[in-house]
Amino acid sequence: MRVVDQGAEEIAEALSSLDVDWMDATAGNVIAKLTAFGVKEAYGRADVAALLDDHFDEGLLCCRLFLGLSKDQSEALLREALGKGGIGVTRYQTDRAAFLAALEGFGLLDAMATTVNRKLVWSDVLVERLRSGRGSAISGQKRGRGLEDFAEAIVREVFGEGAYELRCTFTGVGGKIAKCDIAIPGRTRPLILIEAKAYGATGSKMTDILGDLDAIIEAKRRDAALLVMTDGTTWKARMADMAKIVARQNDGRILRIYTMQMRDQFLADLTTLKAEFGL
Repeated sequence: MRVVDQGAEEIAEALSSLDVDWMDATAGNVIAKLTAFGVKEAYGRADVAALLDDHFDEGLLCCRLFLGLSKDQSEALLREALGKGGIGVTRYQTDRAAFLAALEGFGLLDAMATTVNRKLVWSDVLVERLRSGRGSAISGQKRGRGLEDFAEAIVREVFGEGAYELRCTFTGVGGKIAKCDIAIPGRTRPLILIEAKAYGATGSKMTDILGDLDAIIEAKRRDAALLVMTDGTTWKARMADMAKIVARQNDGRILRIYTMQMRDQFLADLTTLKAEFGL
């Protein structure tokens, strides 16, 4: 084979969009179910049961579509509503009333009636594309920023204005650098590092979460404290992933993990660290 030098522009001109057909057998079946779905002014528990009885997985997907929920969001809500035990077809078959009541509690019946009876216009198609594409990304960003703001408010309460830096790249041991959400007292030689990780999407970013934390762990001085603030009911469906972060706390690489419900503990620990570090 002849060796040649290639150029980026040459390759760019040969790129294709990699269009693929998004529809598989499940999507086709769900579309058929929805197309045949009877139009009524109001729906009841029997209508939901009919969807699930015909084919549980496809019926539950229809329910998620009516509610506008991702698979992980739906699973997290079901686990919270149903408590211990599974959330699949076996649980539905053995505890139908509780399962159907949970779906009703999410507002499914109203969502079905509203969706089916809505008079669509062409812009609705584009709005839905915007919601599922850019809107999904923005929702994730807002979840993350909201958690950062929550943590910062408590940091400001303890240390005051100007005593920390936000969303910066800090310098650690041996000149190593890493990004973090809050560095106290600053990026040059931080004594306390805080990373906020909201988890409310699909779980596909778990590698990023662990990678970011490991980068901080690798770069920070051994005498610097790393605190992690996280939240999101999606964790309940991803406890094996949560265990990976907890393992880092158990072996001392992370000082403590908090959620928003642990605000008082976070405040108390920051106050203690402030005194211990003489800040």
